[in-house]
Amino acid sequence: MRMYDMIEKKKKNIPMTTEEMKEMVNAYVAGEIPDYQMSAWLMAVYFQGLEEKELTDFTLQMAHSGKMIDLSPIEGVKVDKHSTGGVGDKTTLAIGPIVAACGEKVAKMSGRGLGHTGGTIDKLEAIPGFKVELTKEKFFENVNQIGISIMGQSEGIAPADKKLYALRDVTATVNSIPLIAASVMSKKLASGSDKILLDVTCGSGAFMKNKEEAVELAKIMVKIGEQAGKETVALITNMDVPLGKFIGNSLEVAEVVELLNGNGSKDLVEVCVALASNMLYLAKKDKEASQTMEQCRKMVEKVIEDGSALRKLIEMVEVQQGDISVIEDTQKFAKADYYYDLVATKGGYVTGMDTEKCGIASMLLGAGRERKEDEIDYSAGLCIYKKTGDKVIVGDTLATLYSNSHETFSRAEKVLREAYEIKEEQVNEEKLVIARVTKDGIEWY
Repeated sequence: MRMYDMIEKKKKNIPMTTEEMKEMVNAYVAGEIPDYQMSAWLMAVYFQGLEEKELTDFTLQMAHSGKMIDLSPIEGVKVDKHSTGGVGDKTTLAIGPIVAACGEKVAKMSGRGLGHTGGTIDKLEAIPGFKVELTKEKFFENVNQIGISIMGQSEGIAPADKKLYALRDVTATVNSIPLIAASVMSKKLASGSDKILLDVTCGSGAFMKNKEEAVELAKIMVKIGEQAGKETVALITNMDVPLGKFIGNSLEVAEVVELLNGNGSKDLVEVCVALASNMLYLAKKDKEASQTMEQCRKMVEKVIEDGSALRKLIEMVEVQQGDISVIEDTQKFAKADYYYDLVATKGGYVTGMDTEKCGIASMLLGAGRERKEDEIDYSAGLCIYKKTGDKVIVGDTLATLYSNSHETFSRAEKVLREAYEIKEEQVNEEKLVIARVTKDGIEWY
């Protein structure tokens, strides 16, 4: 196989064989194909796409380019949940303990944030002492013992995706739906779970800017998962507005504790209950054929109401050597030295938010990374008081900014003010959970 021929094939939209795809991926990981040739192939894919079989082959070869995690030492059905990213998205921290409190196993490998999107592992590391790096034996032991463990993603999972993503990032090929689908699903298939729940976000704070793109991506990822023998379901959720009130690491952990205490903000509760119910349904449907989604939803609501989901979070923090006192009393989290109130200079209604800019503002305050090597300030971030649909009077506080450096406020304030659109007319509230995509089709909500 010559890489030149593979580029030529894709340029002319001629399908590659399974063997050609395998050779290409393995050769690139081994360093036998230079970046400039792989960049040309990626750009050809960007314009020509990949046929269904090609895309499945490409995804499976990326998954098999490194470690394939075997979760069989963990008892029961393992359901993985993955979000395509967003701002204020702390759902994993909430739904993991909820599902575990309902008696199912949650073995979750998560990543860090970069740019405007936050990462679950960064949020967990805001808990003093919490260990995200575990041996697989300890990971399995934790899940079997208490029903849940969340750890950092193994370095050896899908190395082909890691190399290709870095290349896509600098060659303007990130926002290709087939390449996004292959990237996400290669890691999910390598992670070893029995079933997969996808949270495909759409809107100004997501990679997919509209629901049509999000549904297209969801359909492709569901098809890949099913062809690989994993039952896969996707929910399309709204990321046109930050999820919940807080953006920032310890701030979001504290917000999850409030949710599990039964005091969560309406939007965050709605999305978390929908995700947890679907995760639970996938875990139970084979062994309890009569189980309905509504029954799963009632179980989810019950473990929040009776406090068992919060106790499960505390168990997980304790077994991973985190300081449970900050979960029992979130006021014990370290606070930023400075805060700044963003005040409304005009009245009306919030008719729109650029959610990506909200995430960038939080990053500028120190809560995220512009580059992978940047250090995070766990106490930095935002509290959003006014969101789309809310009435605003001149002088109202739109948001409060938190930082340990005065110098960060001017840039962050400018970006955050630009994120708000305030007009005289009121807008209708948008749905938070937009659709459910399965192998059988799309259910619109």
